[in-house]
Amino acid sequence: MKEHFRQSMAWLHTWSGLIVGWVLFFVFVTGTAGYFQYQITQWMQPERLVVRAPVSEDRAAMLDHALNRLETVAPVAASWRITLPHESFAGRGWQEFSIRWEEMPQPGHEWGASGSERLDPATGAMLPAGPEPRDTAGGGGLYRMHYVLHYLPYEWAIRIVGACTMLMLLAIVSGVITHKKIFKDFFTFRPGKGQRSWLDAHNAISVMALPFFLMITYSGLVFFLFTYMPAGRDVLYGTGPTARTAYFDELHEHGEHAHAPIGRPVVPVAPLVAQAEEAWGRGQVASIVIERHEGEPPEIVVARVPGGSVDFWNPPTLRFHAETGESLGPEPPTGGSAALTQSVMLNLHEGLFADIWGRWLYFIAGLLGCAMIGTGLVLWTVKRRRHHLASGSEGGEHPGVRLVETLNVATIAGLPLAVAAYFCANRLLPVELAERAAWELHSLFAVWLGTWFYAQARPLRRAWVELLWAACAAYAFVPVLNALTTDRHLGQTLPAGDWGLAGFDLTMWGLAAILAVMAVKVQRRLAPAARPTEIHARAVPGKEAA
Repeated sequence: MKEHFRQSMAWLHTWSGLIVGWVLFFVFVTGTAGYFQYQITQWMQPERLVVRAPVSEDRAAMLDHALNRLETVAPVAASWRITLPHESFAGRGWQEFSIRWEEMPQPGHEWGASGSERLDPATGAMLPAGPEPRDTAGGGGLYRMHYVLHYLPYEWAIRIVGACTMLMLLAIVSGVITHKKIFKDFFTFRPGKGQRSWLDAHNAISVMALPFFLMITYSGLVFFLFTYMPAGRDVLYGTGPTARTAYFDELHEHGEHAHAPIGRPVVPVAPLVAQAEEAWGRGQVASIVIERHEGEPPEIVVARVPGGSVDFWNPPTLRFHAETGESLGPEPPTGGSAALTQSVMLNLHEGLFADIWGRWLYFIAGLLGCAMIGTGLVLWTVKRRRHHLASGSEGGEHPGVRLVETLNVATIAGLPLAVAAYFCANRLLPVELAERAAWELHSLFAVWLGTWFYAQARPLRRAWVELLWAACAAYAFVPVLNALTTDRHLGQTLPAGDWGLAGFDLTMWGLAAILAVMAVKVQRRLAPAARPTEIHARAVPGKEAA
C-alpha cells in the first residue's frame, strides 16, 4: 500500500512539474531578478545621478526650512510630510530631503490634490529638476512579469501564475513523499551516469533550498488569497468593482476619519525627532507627517526607516500632540491580524525585510529554484528518450519528446540569453524612441522566441551548447557595452565605491562564468555520446545514410 501510494505521488510529481515547468522557470528567473530591481533600474537609467548632498547636522534648521516652505506652498492642507535625507534599508536607494503635501479635497471628492518638492538641506531652497532619465522598464519590468507575465490581461495572467504556483506546491510536497531517502540522496551525486546523474542533481538542489521553495510558493498563494478564492468576500460584499472597493474600504478603514485643515505645529518638531533618534539611532528617522483627523487633535507622526522586520509596510512610529507635544499611544494597524499575516507573507515572499546579505541569499535560492526546475525538465526528456529507444520504436524521433526537448533548450538556455538581450537593448535603443520601455521588453521576447526557432532548426546537442555559449557571451558583453555607451562603467564606479552599479556589472560577469561552466559540462557530456552512434552506423549497413 505504501509503495503504491509513493508511486502515485511519483506520477503526480512528474506531471504537475512538467506541464507548468516552462512557466515556472520564467517566473523564477524574473522573480529572482526582482530581489535587486532597484539596482537594475539604477543601472538602466545612467542619466539619473544620485547626488548625496552633505546633510546638515542642524536638524532644527532643516525642519524649519521645510515647515517654512510648506506654509508657503500649502497654507491650507490636509497633511504635510517632511522626508529627511536617509539611506533606504539595505541599499534600496537614497531618499533626498523633500516635502509633500495634500490639499483639502474639493466638495464631492475623497482626496485632494497633492504636490512635492526637493529641497536643499542647507538653505531650504527648492532644487531644480535634474535631467530626465531615459524611459525604461527597469528592474520593475522584470519583477512584474513574475506574477503578471506579459501580453496578457491582468486577470488571466494572475490566475495562470496562481495555477502554476499551486501545481508547483503539489510537485514539492509529492516530491518529498516520493523520495523516501531524500536527505541521504542529498549527499549522493554520481557524475557521468546519464539519467542517474540528472536525478542526483535534481534531488540535491531541491533539498538544498527546500524551506525556501515551500515558503515562496505558499506565500505567493496567500497574498493573492481573494484573487484565487473570492467566494468568501463575494458572499458578504457582492461582486464587481464597487463591492471590492467597499471591502477594502472597510478593511483599511478608509473614509472613517476625514481630515481637517492643519497648520504649523505649536510645539517645535526638532526635539520630537531627537527623541525618536534616541530610541532608534542616529539617521533612523525617515519622515515626519503632520495631520489632523476630524474631531481629533492635530498630531505629529515620526516614522522610522522601514526594514529589518517582516512587517515592512508598517514601520515603527511615534505620535505626538501637535499643540502640547504630549506623547500619544500607538495607532493600531488597520485590518487586524488577518491583514498583518498577509503583509508578513508578502514581505517574506519579496524579501523586503532582508538586508543586502539576506537578499543575496534570496537571489542564490532563486537561482537554485531555476536549477531545480531545469534539471526536472531535462530529467523527464532523458527518461522518455531512453524509454523510446529501448522500446525499439520505429518511424524516427517521437514528436512529443522532440517538442519538450526544444522547449527545454529555448527555456533553460534561451531565456537567460533573452534577459541579457533586454539589458543590451537598454543601451542600444535610441534614447528618444517612443514607447522605449515597451521595446525593451519586446526585445526580450523576440530573442526568446528566436531561440525556440533556433532549437527547432539545429540538432539538439548543438543547440544546447551553442545557446549556452551565446548566453555566456551576451552576459560578458553587457559590462563592455555599458563602458562603450556611458561613463557609469567599472572604471568609474569601482573607485567611487558605487557598489549598486559596480555590483550589477560584476554580477553579469559572474553569470557569464556560470553559463560558461554549464556550456563546458554539456559540451563534454554530449560530445562522446555521438561516437558510439557513428561507430554503430558504420557497422550496420544502411545506418549511415539514416
